[in-house]
Order: sequence, then structure tokens, then C-alpha cells
Amino acid sequence: MSASLVAVGDNVVDRYVDRGVMYPGGNAVNVAVHTRRCGARSAYVGAVGTDAAGRAVLDALVAEGVDTRLVRVVDGANAYAEVRVVEGNRVFGHGDPGVSRVTLTQADLAAVAAADITHTGECSMVEDQLADLALAARRLSFDFSERPWPYLEKYARHAQVAIRSCPGATPEEAAEEAKRLQELGPSFVAVTIGAEGAVLLDRGGLAYARPEPAPVVDTLGAGDAFIARLLLGVAAEEDLQHLAQEATAYATSTCASFGAFGYETAIEATSTPLDPNQQGAYRS
Repeated sequence: MSASLVAVGDNVVDRYVDRGVMYPGGNAVNVAVHTRRCGARSAYVGAVGTDAAGRAVLDALVAEGVDTRLVRVVDGANAYAEVRVVEGNRVFGHGDPGVSRVTLTQADLAAVAAADITHTGECSMVEDQLADLALAARRLSFDFSERPWPYLEKYARHAQVAIRSCPGATPEEAAEEAKRLQELGPSFVAVTIGAEGAVLLDRGGLAYARPEPAPVVDTLGAGDAFIARLLLGVAAEEDLQHLAQEATAYATSTCASFGAFGYETAIEATSTPLDPNQQGAYRS
């Protein structure tokens, strides 16, 4: 796949408090990494802290071959979220955004303009910059997750691709939600419904796919893996039913191990602090 993607916004370390370990993650980071794993080019625009958690995120991005030239290293603590796994499902606890909020620069917007697709979402805290992102992007994807409907009504008009999570919904209910969301402006909508799969809707029709049964260790990041594979298919104009099946299958495959994409580190790990004066020096 030759498409290119820029992911903008959030990163965290997911702290598995019961196990004493942490993993790099966050919607934008996860999408960037899984885009690379699916064979396409990706870049991440965001901010990491100077602590061991920030280094864990940045080192993982570099190891995965994600372009990190636009990552800021900001003096302070990296974002984190506490996680527990209950019967394979991730349950979030306390978290802190740390230094992860970013103000987009002209260099960021230039990178966005050069990419085939740009992704951000409701965890990235860029709502006040969404109009600028939409103006710069060739195609903007936004993950609305489970946000309430007024949030969608306010921001969906900026996105060409909208992703929505409706756990517990039936495929029929998801299809109706997709149609309702499409009426707000996005030409392509995906509604995920947990283990029951996902519904995709474009201007040409509707598709539904349910993943095959597979071992589940941890569902953290599966939705972001789905988004990465979905966006590459959208960029390549893949057949809708084929894309639904491929994206759900790829997401399911990531549930066989802990963390969004690996790189386990002890929560109490120590490391040489990142240097905020060396912007752009930490890169793939």
C-alpha cells in the first residue's frame, strides 16, 4: 500500500497497574504505528514528556519506522492512563494528559497537506484547531468514539471519514447510526460494535463484517488498529465489503497480546531524560 498518513494529537503510556508495566499508546500514536505495520508511510505530530514514559513512546515510534520529525519533546510528565484488563476487555481508570496538548504550526499543516490522509480524534484536544486541519488535509479522519451526539453535530462537518463506537448495538442499529452521522457531512462512516464487528457506509452503499472467533488477551488499541487498516483501504478505494472484513480481521489479530502494539516497560523504569532542546533529533 503506497498511501501516506499523518496522525495528529494524543499519546499516552497505558499503565497496567495490576501488572506493574506500561505500554505506549494513544489513538493517534496507535493509528500511526498500525499504518506502518500495514505497509504504508506514516508520521506522528504530537508532544511527549521528558520522563521515562515520554522516552518509551518516542523510542517505540522510532523503532516502528514512524516519521517523528514533528514530535515535540516538552519538559514535564508524559500523558498516561491507568488500565485494568477484565476478562480480556480493557477498563480505564485515572489518567492525566501531561504535556500532550499541541498547537499546530505551519510545518505541521504542511505535512498534513502532503499526506493522503490525516487522522485525529476526540482524545487529541485539537477541536479548536480542527477547521485549520480540515482546510489543510486532503482527507480528514476523525474518531468520535462514544462522544454524545451534540459533540458529533458540532465537529462532524470537518471530517470526510468519521469513526464512531457503539458497543452493544446491533448491526441494524449501527447502520442507522452511520446514516445519521453521514447526514452531518462525512462521506465515509464506520461504526464499530465491539466483538460484533463493524458497519461501513459510503456514498455507494453499506457493508457489515463480523470478525472470526480468535483468542483475546487484551482489547486495548484494537479499535485504533481497525482505523489504521480502514483508512488505508479508504485511500486505496477498496471494495467496501472486502475492506470491512479486512479491517475487522486486522483489529482482532491485535487482541492476542497486551498493550496497543507492544513495547512493555516497567512503570517504575528509569531512563536518561529526553532533551527538549533537541527537537527533531529523535527520529527514524
